[in-house]
Amino acid sequence: MLSNLSVFAKIKGIGSASGLYLRQNSLFVIGDNSAYLYEYNLENKSLNKIEILKGLKTLENIPKADKPDFEVLCNHANSLYILGSGSTDRRDLMIEYQLDTKKVIQHSLTSLYAKVKAACKIDDENLNIEGAIFTGDTWFLFNRGNGNANKNGVIKINGSDLTKAQEIEFTPIMLLKTDQKLVSFTDAILHENNIYFIAAAENTQSTYHDGEILGSYIGSLDAKTLQLNFTKQISAKQKFEGITFYKQIKNQLQFLVCEDRDTDVLETVIYKLVV
Repeated sequence: MLSNLSVFAKIKGIGSASGLYLRQNSLFVIGDNSAYLYEYNLENKSLNKIEILKGLKTLENIPKADKPDFEVLCNHANSLYILGSGSTDRRDLMIEYQLDTKKVIQHSLTSLYAKVKAACKIDDENLNIEGAIFTGDTWFLFNRGNGNANKNGVIKINGSDLTKAQEIEFTPIMLLKTDQKLVSFTDAILHENNIYFIAAAENTQSTYHDGEILGSYIGSLDAKTLQLNFTKQISAKQKFEGITFYKQIKNQLQFLVCEDRDTDVLETVIYKLVV
């Protein structure tokens, strides 16, 4: 299976991009150290900043210890869902942004993440939610296994309300190892009957501290069985953290992906990934 990357857009004003969602001509982007949801118009190349967190001293380049660590941007119906990673107790918010009304609703995921850790036997140092899919009646959360316990896998939650979750299941997913480091999830989306994910390897055993980037990958899981279909490297040095579906041409799938460069520079490069 072949894949290739090309630059799709360069967006000034966004740093540390970690999630994407494409809706018609609007590309929504989140950053893990920002209090904004960004809306980039692909036609006129304008950038709209939507404030989703209030009361902070700074809204962009929030210090690492204080940042909400929004790693997840997913969609269902007319709402976007933005989730914190849960990797510290400051990173347990979910923001619901209603696309039609522009309403911003804040939810606490403290209780959910406590239930996930208990049900899935994931300790505080190994919870790191990097992707999510919401079907309307089921949630799939993708835990990045870059902690010392290598808890890479899919957390399935039955029900539409994450704050009232009761039925929680964990399926470990072993991807690849590179330089003895586990390749682990950084985002995922649902397309037809398959889950397409991106993943990365870093030279670290911490969900908090970054390490040397050892490569990024794309792969897919069967949406019903969660069996692994394939995993393929797409870059040796870049760390991709967000993916959204772009278009399909015959048997060719095209996605947009964003790169987290872990810098304070407010510029993001969006790439087109062809599989």
